[in-house]
Amino acid sequence: MKRLAKSSIAAALALACTAALGACSDSGPRNLLQDIEAGHVVLGTKFDQPGLGARTPEKEFVGVDPDVSRFVVSYIANKHGWEEPEITWRETPSAQRETLINNGEVDMIAATYSISASRLRAVDFAGPYLLTHQAILVRADDPIGGLKDMNADTKLCSVTGSTPAQKIKKALPEVQLQEFDTYSACVEALARGKVDALSTDATILAGFAQQYPGTMKVIELKNEDGSYWTNENYGIGIAQGQPEAIAEINEALNALHDSGEYEKIIHNNLGDAIDPGTKPKIGDLSFTEEKK
Repeated sequence: MKRLAKSSIAAALALACTAALGACSDSGPRNLLQDIEAGHVVLGTKFDQPGLGARTPEKEFVGVDPDVSRFVVSYIANKHGWEEPEITWRETPSAQRETLINNGEVDMIAATYSISASRLRAVDFAGPYLLTHQAILVRADDPIGGLKDMNADTKLCSVTGSTPAQKIKKALPEVQLQEFDTYSACVEALARGKVDALSTDATILAGFAQQYPGTMKVIELKNEDGSYWTNENYGIGIAQGQPEAIAEINEALNALHDSGEYEKIIHNNLGDAIDPGTKPKIGDLSFTEEKK
């Protein structure tokens, strides 16, 4: 009987532990609208991109993407008559964004997040809210003026998992591509002469160039016919299966542009370095179809 009792207790404990572990390991995606209504959201952004997304020494979060995120969350809360939620900011490196969304570690991400066909297989996007183009950042005295000036001797830096890194690998296989975890690490390497150029979106590079006035320059990459080499459409990523949330984010982004708030956000964070451009076709992701 004692053996039976011990076996029963052990089985019960094992069952309880299994249930507890199941609860603890439940890392499914978060629901944006439910979390806004509940009063707390976790928003993903970059912590090290001046002008676009950065954490200050005072642990404040500044830049275009945090400002866009705040506008969206505030718009949705006010529309429904909910209290504006508390925001927790989470750093979301390029290579980890889809994982962080699908593991339920963030509600949404606005972090220079280019919409692409491959990413749409893992997450859903609202937007785009900003159109930019791939460029390179070089030292002001460097003769590099575009793709044609880079060769096997060129040390080019980009970030692991980023769209620019993938495109550079395909277009310039002979270039010495060095992939770092963050753009700030690339900029530091460029400033020290460890690499010759950094490639990513023009908006990101404009923010970094402002930190090195007169010593670095942004070169936009163009085709021989003068057209831009790439179009990068920034969107807001959330977990799949939330069509109502996508619709409400897009509604907020339309209001962001139509109210003139978007231009204010661009000028407040990037000055005159970047032209806000025309309003994107928010909600139209047909540009991804030809890239599949």
